[in-house]
Amino acid sequence: MGEDDEKYTKDGTVDHHGNPADRSKTGTWKACPFILGNECCERLAYNGMSANLVLYFKNQLHQHSATASKNVSNWGGTCYITPLIGAFIADSYLGRYWTIAIFSIIYVFGMTLLTLSASVPGLKPTCSGKEDCHATVTQSAVCFLALYVIALGTGGIKPCVSSYGADQFDDSNEDEKKHKSSFFNWFYFSINVGALIASSLLVWIQDNVGWGWGFGIPAVTMAIAVVSFFSGTRPHIMLGRPWLYRNQKPGGSALTRMCQVVVASIRKYRVEVPADKSVVLYETADAESAIRGSRKLERTKDFKFFDKAAVKVPTDYVKVAVDPWRLCTVTQVEELKAIIRLLPIWATGIVFATVYGQMGTLFVLQGNTMDIHVGPSNFEIPPASLSIFDTLSVLFWVPVYDRIIVPVARKCTGHKNGLTQLQRMGTGLIISIFVMVSAAILELERLETVRKHNYYTLEHIPMSIFWQVPQYFLIGCAEVFTFIGQLEFFYEQAPDATRSLCSALSLTTVALGNYLSTLLVTIVTKVSTRHGKLGWIPDSLNYGHVDYFFWLLAVLSVLNLGVFLVIAKWYTYKKPLGTLQ
Repeated sequence: MGEDDEKYTKDGTVDHHGNPADRSKTGTWKACPFILGNECCERLAYNGMSANLVLYFKNQLHQHSATASKNVSNWGGTCYITPLIGAFIADSYLGRYWTIAIFSIIYVFGMTLLTLSASVPGLKPTCSGKEDCHATVTQSAVCFLALYVIALGTGGIKPCVSSYGADQFDDSNEDEKKHKSSFFNWFYFSINVGALIASSLLVWIQDNVGWGWGFGIPAVTMAIAVVSFFSGTRPHIMLGRPWLYRNQKPGGSALTRMCQVVVASIRKYRVEVPADKSVVLYETADAESAIRGSRKLERTKDFKFFDKAAVKVPTDYVKVAVDPWRLCTVTQVEELKAIIRLLPIWATGIVFATVYGQMGTLFVLQGNTMDIHVGPSNFEIPPASLSIFDTLSVLFWVPVYDRIIVPVARKCTGHKNGLTQLQRMGTGLIISIFVMVSAAILELERLETVRKHNYYTLEHIPMSIFWQVPQYFLIGCAEVFTFIGQLEFFYEQAPDATRSLCSALSLTTVALGNYLSTLLVTIVTKVSTRHGKLGWIPDSLNYGHVDYFFWLLAVLSVLNLGVFLVIAKWYTYKKPLGTLQ
């Protein structure tokens, strides 16, 4: 950061002379189309590449069903762990604008390499038929290298874009603040517009035209996403002067600040925290927080041990100056407390993410055993394209929630958003239970049909794949409540200087959900294949019991809901003081 950065206005914008920009010309919905356009194209690219990936691994790389499912889960999990890297860089050093810009370029490089691995002779697998393919170790390595470069690229974008869009609305302006909740709804809507195209057109192209085109189109779309983002910036972007966007200043390393609180608290473990509230703990005298770009936070009652870090004693000063490893501000202490309070809520999102992850693995494999033909022309529906009904469900429920449910709930509850963020998330957890019940019942019926008519050797049994629609539609409904609620909750409850980090934290539930799915599949496979049995998830699901796995997830979802309700009742909301500077 240079000297000109001190001239940033509260919204972080300047004109081309380095003077404070006209606030009326920046942020709000004026800046959002470029951000939403970027997210729509990025999600189209991501979903277009990932929706059918389990079948690419199985049919092109010649992997077993369980192996392909685990590899997709592991890669998908990594895509939701890397946001911690992007978030740390954004919050601490680069800010959200440059983090999105740099990692988007890395993303495009990864997509290009993946396209080459599926289309260039020597790099693509050798096939003697549509599904009789074999890949060498080198070919598989290039494919996985490309996928994990993509995972790094998406890691810089995911935690920043939603927070960056919300940054365009000022919390101190009531007129703007009321639009922030709607932004998260329409942000998720834009995600699913991209996913809709991906799960229909692109999946069909991959199955019927070729994987080169199937991966190439998402690569081009990702390049368009980069163009959309830069379209909201002046031509002289290398000077770092955004045009329409508002930028929050990076606050420095949050990890360092939190470690300082822990170390200072331990050093003062014998110091008593004054019971008298009139005794003021250490805080800066200035109107602004000592953490750059962050509001001060009011002291809360829980986790009192960490308050010791803000109790002043003579040894806290080194040559008049404060030693930050011995004395921390109240805001710094409350920043750590806020993160700790988020962790139990965060943990309850893991089981939901495991349920959600089945849409890209076992739901696809289940659909692949059913009748995929429709109409007199026998048009084949790619099993992965059934996720279009998840997308359509989201596109249906977002406006219904924003325009109907919120106004009705507002009259009943008196809350400005209709439902609190925790109530919204809890509703989604309830719906997720019915997702797994629906999938399990369908699998019971499918296996009954197999047994009754001895269809064990059939690749596609005469049972329409459209019977999967209810489970996809329900999971879309659950997303609108839980995932959007999470986006808003982790943004609002995060300290100002750690919003990207907390957004990344919410995304890691998807990663851990994928990893939990992998762990469960591994355990179930090991246990159920003892004594020479085929197990719950064999290569041919007609001989298996995937329904048992779905029932297992339904039970875990019920237990998870109970834990969530206890934690939600206990949760204490943060209390910011003043406006964001």
